[in-house]
Amino acid sequence: MKQSWIVAQRELKERIASRSFLIMATVGPLLVLALAYILFSLGGKNKAHWNVLISDPMAIMDNKILAKEDPSITYSFANDYIEIKDFEKSEKYQKFDALLEVNEKILSNKAAFLFYREKPSNKITLSLQYQFERRLEEVMVQRFSNMPLSKFRQLKQPINLAFRNIYDLENQKSDLNAWLGYFFGACIVLFVFLFGMTILRSTMKEKSNRVVEILLASLKPRELMLGKIIGIGISALIQFCFWVLIIGIGLYALRETLFPDLLDAANMNALQMSEEVKSLTLQERMFSAKEYNEFVELVYERVNFGNMLFYFILFFIVGYLFYGTFFATLGAISGSESDGQQFVIPLILLLFFALYAGYFSIVNPTHSLTTFFSYLPFTSPVVCLVKIAEGYPEGESYQLFISLFLLIISATFTLIVSGRLYKNGILKFGHRLRLKHILKWLKRA
Repeated sequence: MKQSWIVAQRELKERIASRSFLIMATVGPLLVLALAYILFSLGGKNKAHWNVLISDPMAIMDNKILAKEDPSITYSFANDYIEIKDFEKSEKYQKFDALLEVNEKILSNKAAFLFYREKPSNKITLSLQYQFERRLEEVMVQRFSNMPLSKFRQLKQPINLAFRNIYDLENQKSDLNAWLGYFFGACIVLFVFLFGMTILRSTMKEKSNRVVEILLASLKPRELMLGKIIGIGISALIQFCFWVLIIGIGLYALRETLFPDLLDAANMNALQMSEEVKSLTLQERMFSAKEYNEFVELVYERVNFGNMLFYFILFFIVGYLFYGTFFATLGAISGSESDGQQFVIPLILLLFFALYAGYFSIVNPTHSLTTFFSYLPFTSPVVCLVKIAEGYPEGESYQLFISLFLLIISATFTLIVSGRLYKNGILKFGHRLRLKHILKWLKRA
Protein backbone atom coordinates (compact mmCIF):
# COMPACT_ATOMS: atom_id res chain seq x y z
CA MET A 1 0.00 0.00 0.00
CA LYS A 2 2.95 2.30 0.64
CA GLN A 3 4.08 1.90 -2.97
CA SER A 4 0.56 2.64 -4.21
CA TRP A 5 0.49 5.85 -2.16
CA ILE A 6 3.78 6.99 -3.74
CA VAL A 7 2.26 6.44 -7.20
CA ALA A 8 -0.90 8.26 -6.10
CA GLN A 9 1.13 11.28 -4.98
CA ARG A 10 2.93 11.40 -8.32
CA GLU A 11 -0.36 11.24 -10.23
CA LEU A 12 -1.93 13.87 -7.96
CA LYS A 13 0.92 16.37 -8.46
CA GLU A 14 0.86 15.81 -12.21
CA ARG A 15 -2.91 16.39 -12.45
CA ILE A 16 -3.01 19.48 -10.23
CA ALA A 17 -0.16 21.11 -12.13
CA SER A 18 -1.92 20.71 -15.49
CA ARG A 19 -3.69 23.64 -17.15
CA SER A 20 -6.80 21.56 -17.90
CA PHE A 21 -7.29 20.91 -14.19
CA LEU A 22 -7.31 24.64 -13.38
CA ILE A 23 -9.63 25.44 -16.29
CA MET A 24 -12.11 22.72 -15.30
CA ALA A 25 -11.96 23.79 -11.64
CA THR A 26 -12.98 27.37 -12.49
CA VAL A 27 -14.94 27.32 -15.74
CA GLY A 28 -17.12 24.35 -14.72
CA PRO A 29 -18.68 25.94 -11.59
CA LEU A 30 -19.03 29.30 -13.36
CA LEU A 31 -21.10 27.59 -16.05
CA VAL A 32 -23.27 26.02 -13.33
CA LEU A 33 -23.77 29.46 -11.74
CA ALA A 34 -24.68 30.92 -15.12
CA LEU A 35 -27.31 28.20 -15.55
CA ALA A 36 -28.61 28.86 -12.02
CA TYR A 37 -28.90 32.57 -12.78
CA ILE A 38 -30.90 31.86 -15.93
CA LEU A 39 -33.26 29.55 -14.03
CA PHE A 40 -33.62 32.04 -11.19
CA SER A 41 -34.33 34.86 -13.62
CA LEU A 42 -36.98 32.88 -15.47
CA GLY A 43 -38.46 31.30 -12.36
CA GLY A 44 -41.31 29.75 -14.33
CA LYS A 45 -42.53 33.23 -15.30
CA ASN A 46 -43.01 34.98 -18.60
CA LYS A 47 -43.60 38.69 -18.99
CA ALA A 48 -43.95 40.36 -15.57
CA HIS A 49 -46.37 43.17 -16.59
CA TRP A 50 -49.24 42.99 -19.06
CA ASN A 51 -51.21 45.64 -20.93
CA VAL A 52 -54.71 44.30 -21.61
CA LEU A 53 -57.21 45.94 -23.94
CA ILE A 54 -60.88 45.20 -23.16
CA SER A 55 -63.28 45.44 -26.08
CA ASP A 56 -66.62 46.33 -24.41
CA PRO A 57 -69.01 47.82 -27.00
CA MET A 58 -72.04 47.56 -24.66
CA ALA A 59 -70.14 49.25 -21.77
CA ILE A 60 -71.03 46.34 -19.50
CA MET A 61 -67.89 46.70 -17.41
CA ASP A 62 -68.37 50.49 -17.14
CA ASN A 63 -64.66 51.05 -17.94
CA LYS A 64 -63.36 49.56 -14.70
CA ILE A 65 -62.10 46.28 -13.32
CA LEU A 66 -60.47 46.93 -9.95
CA ALA A 67 -60.97 49.57 -7.29
CA LYS A 68 -57.18 49.85 -6.98
CA GLU A 69 -54.45 49.33 -9.53
CA ASP A 70 -52.77 45.96 -9.97
CA PRO A 71 -48.99 46.40 -10.39
CA SER A 72 -48.81 43.43 -12.78
CA ILE A 73 -51.74 44.26 -15.13
CA THR A 74 -52.86 47.51 -16.74
CA TYR A 75 -56.36 47.57 -18.28
CA SER A 76 -57.54 49.81 -21.12
CA PHE A 77 -61.04 49.94 -22.60
CA ALA A 78 -62.43 50.30 -26.11
CA ASN A 79 -66.18 50.88 -26.49
CA ASP A 80 -66.39 49.28 -29.92
CA TYR A 81 -65.78 45.97 -31.64
CA ILE A 82 -62.18 45.13 -32.58
CA GLU A 83 -61.39 42.64 -35.28
CA ILE A 84 -58.80 40.03 -34.37
CA LYS A 85 -56.79 40.73 -37.52
CA ASP A 86 -56.74 44.45 -36.69
CA PHE A 87 -55.52 43.78 -33.18
CA GLU A 88 -52.88 41.44 -34.55
CA LYS A 89 -51.45 43.75 -37.20
CA SER A 90 -52.57 47.34 -36.55
CA GLU A 91 -49.80 49.57 -35.20
CA LYS A 92 -52.04 51.32 -32.63
CA TYR A 93 -52.68 48.00 -30.85
CA GLN A 94 -49.08 46.76 -30.71
CA LYS A 95 -48.54 48.12 -27.21
CA PHE A 96 -51.20 45.74 -25.85
CA ASP A 97 -50.29 42.18 -24.86
CA ALA A 98 -53.83 40.81 -25.01
CA LEU A 99 -57.36 41.56 -26.18
CA LEU A 100 -60.31 40.62 -23.94
CA GLU A 101 -63.66 40.50 -25.76
CA VAL A 102 -66.78 41.28 -23.71
CA ASN A 103 -69.97 40.77 -25.73
CA GLU A 104 -73.62 41.38 -24.88
CA LYS A 105 -74.26 37.71 -24.02
CA ILE A 106 -71.68 37.47 -21.28
CA LEU A 107 -74.21 38.07 -18.48
CA SER A 108 -76.15 34.98 -19.56
CA ASN A 109 -73.52 32.55 -20.80
CA LYS A 110 -70.55 33.86 -18.77
CA ALA A 111 -68.22 33.19 -21.69
CA ALA A 112 -65.46 35.48 -22.93
CA PHE A 113 -62.30 35.18 -25.03
CA LEU A 114 -58.85 36.55 -24.39
CA PHE A 115 -56.41 36.67 -27.31
CA TYR A 116 -52.75 37.02 -26.35
CA ARG A 117 -49.55 37.64 -28.31
CA GLU A 118 -47.31 35.72 -25.92
CA LYS A 119 -48.49 32.99 -23.57
CA PRO A 120 -48.93 34.49 -20.08
CA SER A 121 -47.47 33.07 -16.90
CA ASN A 122 -49.69 31.04 -14.61
CA LYS A 123 -49.92 33.96 -12.17
CA ILE A 124 -51.01 36.43 -14.87
CA THR A 125 -53.55 33.92 -16.22
CA LEU A 126 -55.17 33.35 -12.84
CA SER A 127 -55.08 37.06 -11.98
CA LEU A 128 -56.83 38.00 -15.23
CA GLN A 129 -59.52 35.39 -14.79
CA TYR A 130 -60.08 36.24 -11.14
CA GLN A 131 -60.23 40.01 -11.57
CA PHE A 132 -62.56 39.77 -14.56
CA GLU A 133 -64.83 37.39 -12.69
CA ARG A 134 -64.94 39.69 -9.65
CA ARG A 135 -65.97 42.67 -11.75
CA LEU A 136 -68.62 40.61 -13.55
CA GLU A 137 -70.07 39.60 -10.18
CA GLU A 138 -70.43 43.28 -9.23
CA VAL A 139 -72.25 44.02 -12.48
CA MET A 140 -74.65 41.09 -12.08
CA VAL A 141 -75.47 41.92 -8.46
CA GLN A 142 -76.17 45.56 -9.39
CA ARG A 143 -78.40 44.60 -12.32
CA PHE A 144 -80.26 41.52 -11.09
CA SER A 145 -80.31 41.58 -7.31
CA ASN A 146 -80.94 43.76 -4.31
CA MET A 147 -78.49 41.74 -2.23
CA PRO A 148 -75.41 43.62 -0.95
CA LEU A 149 -72.26 42.68 -2.79
CA SER A 150 -70.49 41.66 0.43
CA LYS A 151 -73.34 39.26 1.31
CA PHE A 152 -73.28 37.76 -2.20
CA ARG A 153 -69.54 37.09 -1.98
CA GLN A 154 -69.97 35.57 1.47
CA LEU A 155 -72.49 33.11 0.04
CA LYS A 156 -70.32 32.48 -3.02
CA GLN A 157 -67.11 31.83 -1.07
CA PRO A 158 -65.55 28.59 -2.37
CA ILE A 159 -64.76 25.56 -0.27
CA ASN A 160 -61.15 25.29 0.83
CA LEU A 161 -60.46 21.81 -0.49
CA ALA A 162 -56.79 20.90 -0.08
CA PHE A 163 -55.40 18.02 -2.14
CA ARG A 164 -52.71 15.87 -0.53
CA ASN A 165 -50.75 12.84 -1.69
CA ILE A 166 -51.28 10.08 0.87
CA TYR A 167 -47.60 9.14 0.49
CA ASP A 168 -46.47 12.77 0.80
CA LEU A 169 -48.74 14.55 3.27
CA GLU A 170 -46.42 17.55 3.61
CA ASN A 171 -46.38 17.98 -0.19
CA GLN A 172 -42.59 18.15 -0.21
CA LYS A 173 -41.92 16.10 -3.34
CA SER A 174 -41.72 17.62 -6.78
CA ASP A 175 -40.20 16.95 -10.16
CA LEU A 176 -37.78 19.82 -9.53
CA ASN A 177 -36.33 17.96 -6.55
CA ALA A 178 -35.86 14.90 -8.73
CA TRP A 179 -34.16 16.95 -11.45
CA LEU A 180 -31.79 18.40 -8.87
CA GLY A 181 -30.86 14.86 -7.83
CA TYR A 182 -30.41 14.05 -11.51
CA PHE A 183 -28.02 17.01 -11.78
CA PHE A 184 -25.88 15.59 -8.95
CA GLY A 185 -25.95 12.16 -10.61
CA ALA A 186 -24.96 13.68 -13.95
CA CYS A 187 -22.02 15.36 -12.21
CA ILE A 188 -20.85 11.92 -11.06
CA VAL A 189 -21.08 10.64 -14.65
CA LEU A 190 -19.19 13.70 -15.91
CA PHE A 191 -16.40 13.37 -13.36
CA VAL A 192 -16.13 9.60 -13.86
CA PHE A 193 -15.87 10.04 -17.62
CA LEU A 194 -13.30 12.86 -17.51
CA PHE A 195 -11.06 11.29 -14.91
CA GLY A 196 -11.63 7.76 -16.21
CA MET A 197 -10.31 8.92 -19.56
CA THR A 198 -7.37 10.45 -17.70
CA ILE A 199 -6.62 7.01 -16.19
CA LEU A 200 -6.88 5.42 -19.64
CA ARG A 201 -4.59 7.94 -21.34
CA SER A 202 -2.04 7.87 -18.51
CA THR A 203 -1.87 4.07 -18.55
CA MET A 204 -1.54 3.85 -22.33
CA LYS A 205 1.08 6.62 -22.41
CA GLU A 206 3.28 4.86 -19.85
CA LYS A 207 2.78 1.58 -21.68
CA SER A 208 3.65 2.96 -25.13
CA ASN A 209 6.83 4.77 -24.03
CA ARG A 210 7.92 1.77 -21.90
CA VAL A 211 8.04 3.79 -18.65
CA VAL A 212 5.85 1.10 -17.12
CA GLU A 213 8.74 -1.40 -17.40
CA ILE A 214 10.86 0.80 -15.14
CA LEU A 215 8.01 1.30 -12.69
CA LEU A 216 7.28 -2.43 -12.45
CA ALA A 217 10.89 -3.07 -11.51
CA SER A 218 10.17 -1.56 -8.07
CA LEU A 219 6.46 -2.22 -7.48
CA LYS A 220 3.72 -4.71 -8.33
CA PRO A 221 1.27 -4.15 -11.21
CA ARG A 222 -1.69 -4.14 -8.80
CA GLU A 223 0.03 -1.44 -6.70
CA LEU A 224 0.63 0.65 -9.83
CA MET A 225 -2.99 0.35 -10.92
CA LEU A 226 -4.38 1.13 -7.48
CA GLY A 227 -2.02 4.10 -6.99
CA LYS A 228 -3.00 5.55 -10.38
CA ILE A 229 -6.73 5.21 -9.63
CA ILE A 230 -6.38 6.70 -6.12
CA GLY A 231 -4.17 9.61 -7.19
CA ILE A 232 -6.42 10.66 -10.07
CA GLY A 233 -9.48 10.13 -7.85
CA ILE A 234 -8.11 12.47 -5.19
CA SER A 235 -7.51 15.11 -7.84
CA ALA A 236 -11.17 14.69 -8.87
CA LEU A 237 -12.30 15.23 -5.27
CA ILE A 238 -10.11 18.32 -4.98
CA GLN A 239 -11.64 19.68 -8.15
CA PHE A 240 -15.11 18.94 -6.78
CA CYS A 241 -14.22 20.89 -3.62
CA PHE A 242 -13.36 23.86 -5.85
CA TRP A 243 -16.78 23.46 -7.48
CA VAL A 244 -18.55 23.42 -4.12
CA LEU A 245 -16.62 26.46 -2.89
CA ILE A 246 -17.15 28.57 -6.00
CA ILE A 247 -20.80 27.56 -6.47
CA GLY A 248 -21.51 28.10 -2.76
CA ILE A 249 -20.03 31.61 -2.83
CA GLY A 250 -21.82 32.34 -6.09
CA LEU A 251 -25.22 31.21 -4.80
CA TYR A 252 -24.75 33.31 -1.66
CA ALA A 253 -23.86 36.32 -3.80
CA LEU A 254 -26.94 35.77 -5.98
CA ARG A 255 -29.11 35.47 -2.89
CA GLU A 256 -27.77 38.68 -1.32
CA THR A 257 -27.54 40.88 -4.42
CA LEU A 258 -29.70 39.88 -7.37
CA PHE A 259 -32.55 37.98 -5.66
CA PRO A 260 -32.76 39.37 -2.10
CA ASP A 261 -36.53 39.83 -1.95
CA LEU A 262 -37.87 36.62 -3.42
CA LEU A 263 -37.58 34.71 -0.15
CA ASP A 264 -38.44 37.58 2.19
CA ALA A 265 -41.91 37.04 3.64
CA ALA A 266 -42.15 40.75 4.41
CA ASN A 267 -42.08 41.65 0.73
CA MET A 268 -45.51 40.66 -0.51
CA ASN A 269 -46.89 41.43 -3.93
CA ALA A 270 -50.37 42.02 -2.55
CA LEU A 271 -53.14 42.66 -5.05
CA GLN A 272 -55.63 45.01 -3.43
CA MET A 273 -58.73 43.39 -4.85
CA SER A 274 -61.00 43.82 -1.87
CA GLU A 275 -61.59 46.23 0.95
CA GLU A 276 -62.32 43.33 3.28
CA VAL A 277 -58.61 42.45 3.63
CA LYS A 278 -59.11 40.75 6.96
CA SER A 279 -61.65 38.29 5.58
CA LEU A 280 -60.02 37.16 2.37
CA THR A 281 -61.49 34.25 0.47
CA LEU A 282 -59.40 31.35 -0.74
CA GLN A 283 -58.95 32.96 -4.16
CA GLU A 284 -57.95 36.28 -2.62
CA ARG A 285 -55.38 34.62 -0.40
CA MET A 286 -53.98 32.87 -3.48
CA PHE A 287 -53.29 36.18 -5.21
CA SER A 288 -52.08 38.05 -2.14
CA ALA A 289 -49.10 35.70 -1.87
CA LYS A 290 -45.61 36.91 -2.68
CA GLU A 291 -44.19 36.59 -6.17
CA TYR A 292 -43.19 32.94 -6.41
CA ASN A 293 -39.99 31.70 -7.97
CA GLU A 294 -39.87 27.92 -7.80
CA PHE A 295 -36.17 27.60 -8.64
CA VAL A 296 -35.07 30.09 -5.98
CA GLU A 297 -37.32 28.44 -3.41
CA LEU A 298 -35.98 24.99 -4.37
CA VAL A 299 -32.30 25.90 -4.05
CA TYR A 300 -32.50 28.07 -0.94
CA GLU A 301 -35.33 26.44 0.98
CA ARG A 302 -36.12 22.85 0.06
CA VAL A 303 -32.74 21.25 -0.61
CA ASN A 304 -30.76 19.71 2.24
CA PHE A 305 -27.34 20.27 0.70
CA GLY A 306 -25.53 18.63 3.62
CA ASN A 307 -27.37 15.37 3.03
CA MET A 308 -27.06 15.58 -0.76
CA LEU A 309 -23.33 16.35 -0.69
CA PHE A 310 -22.65 13.55 1.77
CA TYR A 311 -24.29 10.91 -0.44
CA PHE A 312 -22.87 12.52 -3.58
CA ILE A 313 -19.31 12.10 -2.28
CA LEU A 314 -20.08 8.58 -1.07
CA PHE A 315 -21.54 7.43 -4.39
CA PHE A 316 -18.89 9.30 -6.35
CA ILE A 317 -16.01 7.57 -4.54
CA VAL A 318 -17.45 4.08 -4.89
CA GLY A 319 -18.79 4.70 -8.41
CA TYR A 320 -15.43 6.12 -9.48
CA LEU A 321 -13.60 3.06 -8.13
CA PHE A 322 -16.09 0.81 -9.93
CA TYR A 323 -15.78 2.54 -13.31
CA GLY A 324 -12.13 3.57 -12.88
CA THR A 325 -10.97 -0.03 -12.82
CA PHE A 326 -12.53 -0.55 -16.27
CA PHE A 327 -10.63 2.40 -17.71
CA ALA A 328 -7.34 1.30 -16.09
CA THR A 329 -7.79 -2.27 -17.28
CA LEU A 330 -8.63 -1.20 -20.81
CA GLY A 331 -5.45 0.86 -20.97
CA ALA A 332 -3.37 -2.06 -19.68
CA ILE A 333 -4.69 -4.81 -21.95
CA SER A 334 -4.81 -2.78 -25.18
CA GLY A 335 -2.09 -3.64 -27.66
CA SER A 336 -2.21 -0.23 -29.32
CA GLU A 337 -3.74 3.19 -28.91
CA SER A 338 -6.41 2.47 -31.53
CA ASP A 339 -7.51 -0.57 -29.51
CA GLY A 340 -8.09 1.58 -26.45
CA GLN A 341 -10.10 4.17 -28.38
CA GLN A 342 -12.22 1.46 -29.95
CA PHE A 343 -13.10 -0.35 -26.72
CA VAL A 344 -13.78 2.84 -24.74
CA ILE A 345 -17.03 3.26 -26.68
CA PRO A 346 -18.88 0.55 -24.64
CA LEU A 347 -17.82 2.33 -21.43
CA ILE A 348 -19.19 5.62 -22.73
CA LEU A 349 -22.45 3.88 -23.67
CA LEU A 350 -22.71 2.49 -20.15
CA LEU A 351 -22.34 6.01 -18.74
CA PHE A 352 -25.05 7.29 -21.10
CA PHE A 353 -27.22 4.37 -20.01
CA ALA A 354 -26.78 5.50 -16.41
CA LEU A 355 -28.04 8.96 -17.40
CA TYR A 356 -31.03 7.39 -19.15
CA ALA A 357 -31.79 5.30 -16.05
CA GLY A 358 -31.81 8.49 -13.96
CA TYR A 359 -34.26 10.12 -16.37
CA PHE A 360 -36.42 6.99 -16.36
CA SER A 361 -36.56 7.09 -12.54
CA ILE A 362 -37.83 10.70 -12.68
CA VAL A 363 -40.62 9.87 -15.11
CA ASN A 364 -41.47 6.50 -13.49
CA PRO A 365 -40.55 6.79 -9.79
CA THR A 366 -42.61 3.75 -8.70
CA HIS A 367 -41.76 1.46 -11.64
CA SER A 368 -40.09 -1.87 -10.85
CA LEU A 369 -37.33 -0.99 -13.34
CA THR A 370 -36.49 2.08 -11.26
CA THR A 371 -35.89 -0.16 -8.26
CA PHE A 372 -33.79 -2.48 -10.42
CA PHE A 373 -31.71 0.44 -11.74
CA SER A 374 -31.14 1.65 -8.17
CA TYR A 375 -29.53 -1.73 -7.37
CA LEU A 376 -27.59 -2.13 -10.63
CA PRO A 377 -23.99 -0.90 -10.02
CA PHE A 378 -23.73 0.70 -13.47
CA THR A 379 -26.75 2.96 -12.85
CA SER A 380 -27.15 3.20 -9.07
CA PRO A 381 -24.99 6.35 -8.56
CA VAL A 382 -27.42 8.39 -10.69
CA VAL A 383 -30.73 6.72 -9.78
CA CYS A 384 -30.05 6.73 -6.03
CA LEU A 385 -29.29 10.45 -6.02
CA VAL A 386 -32.57 11.09 -7.83
CA LYS A 387 -34.42 9.04 -5.23
CA ILE A 388 -32.57 10.77 -2.37
CA ALA A 389 -33.61 14.17 -3.74
CA GLU A 390 -37.23 13.01 -4.07
CA GLY A 391 -37.16 11.37 -0.66
CA TYR A 392 -37.50 7.64 -0.08
CA PRO A 393 -41.01 6.62 1.05
CA GLU A 394 -41.31 5.83 4.74
CA GLY A 395 -40.04 2.35 5.49
CA GLU A 396 -38.12 2.02 2.21
CA SER A 397 -34.90 3.88 3.03
CA TYR A 398 -33.20 0.49 3.47
CA GLN A 399 -33.10 0.33 -0.35
CA LEU A 400 -30.47 3.09 -0.33
CA PHE A 401 -28.14 1.05 1.86
CA ILE A 402 -28.70 -2.07 -0.23
CA SER A 403 -27.75 -0.09 -3.34
CA LEU A 404 -24.63 1.28 -1.69
CA PHE A 405 -23.65 -2.17 -0.38
CA LEU A 406 -24.05 -3.75 -3.83
CA LEU A 407 -21.99 -0.96 -5.39
CA ILE A 408 -19.19 -1.46 -2.85
CA ILE A 409 -19.19 -5.24 -3.42
CA SER A 410 -19.13 -4.70 -7.20
CA ALA A 411 -16.25 -2.19 -6.95
CA THR A 412 -14.26 -4.63 -4.80
CA PHE A 413 -14.88 -7.47 -7.24
CA THR A 414 -13.88 -5.37 -10.27
CA LEU A 415 -10.70 -4.28 -8.47
CA ILE A 416 -9.74 -7.93 -7.95
CA VAL A 417 -10.54 -8.98 -11.52
CA SER A 418 -8.96 -5.86 -13.04
CA GLY A 419 -5.82 -6.39 -10.97
CA ARG A 420 -5.30 -9.75 -12.62
CA LEU A 421 -5.91 -8.40 -16.13
CA TYR A 422 -3.69 -5.40 -15.43
CA LYS A 423 -0.87 -7.66 -14.24
CA ASN A 424 -0.98 -9.97 -17.27
CA GLY A 425 -1.62 -7.34 -19.93
CA ILE A 426 0.44 -4.31 -18.98
CA LEU A 427 3.68 -5.62 -20.50
CA LYS A 428 2.08 -7.01 -23.67
CA PHE A 429 2.63 -4.92 -26.83
CA GLY A 430 1.61 -5.02 -30.47
CA HIS A 431 -1.22 -7.53 -30.13
CA ARG A 432 -4.79 -7.05 -31.25
CA LEU A 433 -7.10 -7.28 -28.29
CA ARG A 434 -9.43 -10.27 -28.48
CA LEU A 435 -11.75 -12.01 -26.08
CA LYS A 436 -9.46 -15.09 -25.93
CA HIS A 437 -6.65 -12.88 -24.59
CA ILE A 438 -8.89 -11.57 -21.80
CA LEU A 439 -10.04 -15.08 -20.84
CA LYS A 440 -6.45 -16.40 -20.86
CA TRP A 441 -5.21 -13.54 -18.65
CA LEU A 442 -8.10 -14.04 -16.24
CA LYS A 443 -7.16 -17.70 -15.79
CA ARG A 444 -3.46 -16.96 -15.30
CA ALA A 445 -2.54 -16.29 -11.67
